[in-house]
Amino acid sequence: MNEAIRPDAHSQAQEGPELSVIVPTFNERDNVTVLYRRLEATLVNVAWEVVFVDDNSPDGTWDVVRELALKDSRVRCIRRIGRRGLSGACIEGILASSAPYAAVIDADLQHDETQLPKMLLLLASDQADLVVGSRYIEGYKTEGFNKQRAGASALATEVARKMLRVEIADPMSGFFMVRRDRFEQLAPKLSVHGFKILLDLVATAQGNLRAVEIPYTFGARQHGESKLDSMVALDFLGLVLAKLTNDVVSLRFILFAMVGGIGLVVHLTTLFIALELIKVPFAEAQAGGAIVAMTTNFVMNNFLTYRDQRLRGFGVLRGLIMFYIVCSVGLLANVGVAFSVYDQEPIWWLAGMAGALMGVVWNYAMSGLFVWRKK
Repeated sequence: MNEAIRPDAHSQAQEGPELSVIVPTFNERDNVTVLYRRLEATLVNVAWEVVFVDDNSPDGTWDVVRELALKDSRVRCIRRIGRRGLSGACIEGILASSAPYAAVIDADLQHDETQLPKMLLLLASDQADLVVGSRYIEGYKTEGFNKQRAGASALATEVARKMLRVEIADPMSGFFMVRRDRFEQLAPKLSVHGFKILLDLVATAQGNLRAVEIPYTFGARQHGESKLDSMVALDFLGLVLAKLTNDVVSLRFILFAMVGGIGLVVHLTTLFIALELIKVPFAEAQAGGAIVAMTTNFVMNNFLTYRDQRLRGFGVLRGLIMFYIVCSVGLLANVGVAFSVYDQEPIWWLAGMAGALMGVVWNYAMSGLFVWRKK
């Protein structure tokens, strides 16, 4: 459409927006214009802006947003290259906004944008610091939430509420509005990884955010595909563990350690087979177990821990080779420590575990620097 910018849009640019709507996107080119038109119709009496934070979508979502921005100065686009993730996109978008209130809404058209004025009124009248579109209070309706996803979300919600002592009914919601000044106070402690920014926000606040929940209608996705994959469960667990440690260790390190735990099982299994079934000498068996475990760890870290920087194509082979190289020092220490322990006390699993644990910190540090480095 080639309609001109209306006069009220110019006057708004002079006064500044009251509400910033943050929309994280990835392959949503068919939805962004529809969402923009819906916001335009819903927020007719509100000074607003919309910030689309796009993770360099292959379908050119960012290009569609820029076309909208050329016609309406209330539309902005942040195109992120070399980093991915819903939480990070929301954090960057809110911190880049200029309004005192910021809403987060998905681009898939499943959240109910007609609730935004009500949410804004609750914040502007100082009745709350945070307003959440909730799926677990009376009045909620759904048109597109399948039973499997609903069950997983309900389970995660219960775990989060019990383990992190979160009081709100729906900490897993992706539809909320918050005072920007309160968000900025908490932002340095939030994780840029993962998908559940609201859970992170509420858990980090430790009960110091006045929250109100309102029901809404969850719509059916019109275009594109869900960005949630099979690794979200582990991602969620990592976030819960990070919050239980008061963020002493990062979510990324916890995920790396979780993968390392799986690698340890792989390592010990390989070591047992090599020693007991194939009758390989211990040093060679330990080295073989370490190599198999390293390969397993690389694959899992690429799909989970460094999902926002996932290597693809020839980059996978290059990354695997680099992973072997940077972990070689750890491997030498691994074999040396394990052989020393086994020589003193020939308990294969104890020696194997001692060697495997030796290189964890080294592997994590070097992986971030050389294998999954930001471009």
